[in-house]
Amino acid sequence: MDPVELCAELIRIDTTNWGEGKSEGERLAAEYIAGLLTSAGYEPVVLGPTSERASTVVRVPGTDRTLPALLIHAHLDVVPAEPAQWSVDPFAGEIRDGYIWGRGASDMKDMVAMTLSTLLRWAEEGAGPRRDVVVAFVADEEDKGDYGALWLAAEHPELFSGVEAAIGESGGVAQFLTAEDGSEVRLYPVAAAERGTLHMRLTATGTSGHGSRPNPDNAVTHLIGALHRVSEYAWPIVLTPTVHAYLEQTTAALGFAADLTTDAGVEAAVDRLGDAGTVARTTIRCSTTPTVLDAGYKVNVIPGTASADLDVRCLPGTEDETLSVIDGLLGGRVTRTFLSHQPPVQAPIDSHWFAAMKAALLRHDPAAVVVPRCLGGGTDAKAFAPLGIDCYGFSPQGADPDGRTSDGVHGVDERVPVESLRSGQRILQDFLEHV
Repeated sequence: MDPVELCAELIRIDTTNWGEGKSEGERLAAEYIAGLLTSAGYEPVVLGPTSERASTVVRVPGTDRTLPALLIHAHLDVVPAEPAQWSVDPFAGEIRDGYIWGRGASDMKDMVAMTLSTLLRWAEEGAGPRRDVVVAFVADEEDKGDYGALWLAAEHPELFSGVEAAIGESGGVAQFLTAEDGSEVRLYPVAAAERGTLHMRLTATGTSGHGSRPNPDNAVTHLIGALHRVSEYAWPIVLTPTVHAYLEQTTAALGFAADLTTDAGVEAAVDRLGDAGTVARTTIRCSTTPTVLDAGYKVNVIPGTASADLDVRCLPGTEDETLSVIDGLLGGRVTRTFLSHQPPVQAPIDSHWFAAMKAALLRHDPAAVVVPRCLGGGTDAKAFAPLGIDCYGFSPQGADPDGRTSDGVHGVDERVPVESLRSGQRILQDFLEHV
């Protein structure tokens, strides 16, 4: 089936994930996919922790069963959309002006459609991959993963037996840049690392009392002081192997030298990269961002406790040091507990897996500049990496001939170019058949 039509059909299944356990449509989408796969002769399983939160997993046998298996993971859920702000119905799956429009078009029903299209083509043509390919179409990536990838990895690790590496979202998409000499550079970053997601709740304790009688043991002021210290802390620059390679290779492709031996040189290189430096800027440091506050219940009462939620992102290899610094900044009257603890992940960039992704992109775009990168946020890779799987972000899309690019992820008028989706499917199939 055409990946464009598949993507449009998937968008029409509203799989909004509202968070905190509230969602819709994930089982419907999982069963839709399972039905197509079953009709094509595959043997998928639909499973999940509740009747509505379901994922579909299928193993496609390779021609050489002695090779380590590969995992493809793609999530079915999407973030909410506010229809009044859109120029199209976000769940109509409209195809026009060279785009597929709708919530999930580029995050990530495009990858679901490309993968599903590849499996259906193999079944129709009697073809397949060299090695076993396990495909997981999962629920709940847009929240914590407790109903999706994390649950699958914890409760059904046997589904991923023999898997050595995985590919998922955020990588292999053409990015158009301008070199120092004015020439166009088509950069294809492939994710090989992710900062860790350490969401935590800070709780300050103090002595309750009347608001007209201030006391130094005020939970609110303890909390405010701790938040100020944490948010103002200047996290040092740390260049992980992936980020160092990204900066080194991208600056070289654009035709200028970068001094990556000093903080000033790193900052200058990131600034000079322009749009290509956006992700790099968030991955040269750890970060701690206060996001939620909860304190008090009446204006004339000093509360005994106050709390705040902190979004902490740490680079590979820095988790212990990051937590130690945070503990020192919090002080003695504020404690922390994890809301979500998903350590950073990092896969080798000198592996045959990365080389195979690069080769597939180059076969379809000989001018491609393929570089590794680290993601500032997170994906379901964090669920699968603890199983001993090297996780990469590779959901490829070729360059649209008329210069269209994907837009609107988590925002308004989300869309993906039709031709990029079709070329992405060809690149994905090429990679799977050669790796």
